[in-house]
Amino acid sequence: MAIAHDIELDVRGEACPYPLIRTKQQVDKLQKGEVLKILANDPVAPQNIDSWAKRSGNELLAVEVNDGTYNIFVRKS
Repeated sequence: MAIAHDIELDVRGEACPYPLIRTKQQVDKLQKGEVLKILANDPVAPQNIDSWAKRSGNELLAVEVNDGTYNIFVRKS
């Protein structure tokens, strides 16, 4: 099932910590309830974003893997 998202952020080719930094910057611009889809291929990006989401009060909705690309969905709280 596809998850509806408002904004897409492509950080493929970027290594830790940049996917997380760019995710934080983008989530800060969202309105409450909006969903950000992050495309990343850094294998630590999903767990870094998950840890940050828990600490920041935002919600990690899902992580999907397609051909080495992680599709990470975060809802702004």
